[in-house]
Amino acid sequence: VQVAESGGGLVQAGGSLNLSCTAPGLTFEGYAMGWFRQSPGMEREGVAAISSTGSTTHYSNSVKVPVTISRDNAKKILYLQMDNLKPDDTGRYYCAASGGGYHYPLRVADFDYWGQGTQVTVSS
Repeated sequence: VQVAESGGGLVQAGGSLNLSCTAPGLTFEGYAMGWFRQSPGMEREGVAAISSTGSTTHYSNSVKVPVTISRDNAKKILYLQMDNLKPDDTGRYYCAASGGGYHYPLRVADFDYWGQGTQVTVSS
């Protein structure tokens, strides 16, 4: 199963980014999905997750800027809208799929398939 993120880049502090994730070959609507991030020297941490139907979402308390996770099951795309970004939000952002749901706080171990990540760099 291939999971692919896009939409990262360089943005100034206060700016916004909308990340996307697709998973060709995955029965998308049957999987809970999540976003994680990892900064150099740090452990991978959860950002947000969404149930398979999109009816339930969870956000990590460690994320201090406004973020919104959403999904379009018809298009098989997962999104992460991030606003008012700060330099501390710099990192590699990963999309992940879970066939068995997830726990909160978000745990890496709950997710079965991962993308290669997309880099987000926020300049001050």
